[in-house]
Amino acid sequence: MSQRPFIVAIDGPAGAGKSTVSKVLARRLGFALVDTGAIYRSVALKARREGLAFDDDEKLGELLTRVHVSFQVVGEDNHVFLDGEDVSGEIRTPENSMAASQVSSRPVVRAGLLSLQRRLALETPKGAILEGRDIGTVVFPDADAKFFLEADPDTRARRRFEELFQKGVERSLEEVLADQIKRDQDDASRAVAPLKPAEDAMRLDSTSMPLSEVVRILEQTILARMSKR
Repeated sequence: MSQRPFIVAIDGPAGAGKSTVSKVLARRLGFALVDTGAIYRSVALKARREGLAFDDDEKLGELLTRVHVSFQVVGEDNHVFLDGEDVSGEIRTPENSMAASQVSSRPVVRAGLLSLQRRLALETPKGAILEGRDIGTVVFPDADAKFFLEADPDTRARRRFEELFQKGVERSLEEVLADQIKRDQDDASRAVAPLKPAEDAMRLDSTSMPLSEVVRILEQTILARMSKR
């Protein structure tokens, strides 16, 4: 039996650096990148486009049977495609981010997307980096390496504000921080797969740590574990 791909779980709240770190790690290691948050955002976008209520489990369950999400690395960016359409920018607007938080709290959605997330990772030839909020606790509790990235709320809000500004989205820092606090509360308090570090995850605070240092620590840990397989 062939050995399964090496699975890396990177969890944490919005603005902790998961997306950037995951992208750099995947490129350096030659791994596939599975942005699970983008999958939930895509489902939220489709639900918004169809005018569905975010608590209508029956219609959300039916919608999941018609959703197709895929990823493609273009230059330095990991593009997200929903039913063949590039929605990389649209899924990350503040409105869709809040919708994704609501949609992802529904058990029918989390259960429906669990197999997709696992399949995308296990179909990779070498390994996969999965980033999200419940990778190490629910999606891959047996991941080969688990990390939980953290940063203080103000730092995370400033990062998100800069990201939105660069994309031409006009939001004040106060609005971004308020949205973030609300989403943190929603993610941590939901009944199904709440945001929390896995007991065996390496926790890393990136508040004052440069990106290169975060990547270096995670990469060294991953390479060390790969050498022991």
